[in-house]
Amino acid sequence: MRSGTGHRSDIRHLGTPGRPSALLASVPMTSRDPLPFDPIARAASLWETKIGPAGTMAAVTSVMRVQQILLSASDGALRPHGLTFARYEALVLLSFARRGSLPMRVMGERLQLHPTSVTNIVDRLEADGLVRRTPHPSDRRATLVAITEAGESRRTDATKALTEIDFGLVGLTDRQADQLTELLERVRRAAGDFA
Repeated sequence: MRSGTGHRSDIRHLGTPGRPSALLASVPMTSRDPLPFDPIARAASLWETKIGPAGTMAAVTSVMRVQQILLSASDGALRPHGLTFARYEALVLLSFARRGSLPMRVMGERLQLHPTSVTNIVDRLEADGLVRRTPHPSDRRATLVAITEAGESRRTDATKALTEIDFGLVGLTDRQADQLTELLERVRRAAGDFA
């Protein structure tokens, strides 16, 4: 099993029967008992009957639902650290940079975000003292964003919180998580996300 503390062969679940974990409360539509059936499977069955082949519809709907679950779990782990997943990703990106800083344009490319979104993320991180803007030494048109000591400390604490919950990806073994990543990579490549 994927875990921030090592590998386990068992499959991780959110909570136990009759006793949900604290994370469970942060996942959309799980504050009540789980449905006694899979609504996506039910929709796929009805789709097959009324419209036609349902494989793609069921796959896409499942991916979108899992995205909601993962974002909710990640946001729940990051909230106590005053971060959203987008701001956390920016801190991680900066901490991976050789000099601890990157031009805002490069941040946008790497995070695959519109320049306005990058500006908003950097504004929030800067207001919290987690990054600072500096002039680019050789390009007057560019601005560098550098992670601060406080930003690195916050990133470290937030990373610990996320890895403790496996980023919210529960129910899969390490091998299954690797297979999922490979399949999604194919979709991303085919859509032109990267070459």
